[in-house]
Amino acid sequence: MLHELVPKHYLLTKEQSQQLLEKFKITTNDLPQMFEKDPVAIAIGAKEGDIIKIVRDSHTTVKSVDYYRYVKKEKV
Repeated sequence: MLHELVPKHYLLTKEQSQQLLEKFKITTNDLPQMFEKDPVAIAIGAKEGDIIKIVRDSHTTVKSVDYYRYVKKEKV
């Protein structure tokens, strides 16, 4: 999404997703979730089962901070 208040979102490949889960010894259920119909998920083409990396710039540190979300379908 191209808005100054929306942090950068990146769709991880299956290999990158697997490496992330192995690195932290977690499963997708351990990650915060994002719905497939979220505007950002739609904008980057994320589907159920994908993992999204969110890069937020920090105003208090030199480094940016990475967050991850697991994409799932919304219950109707």
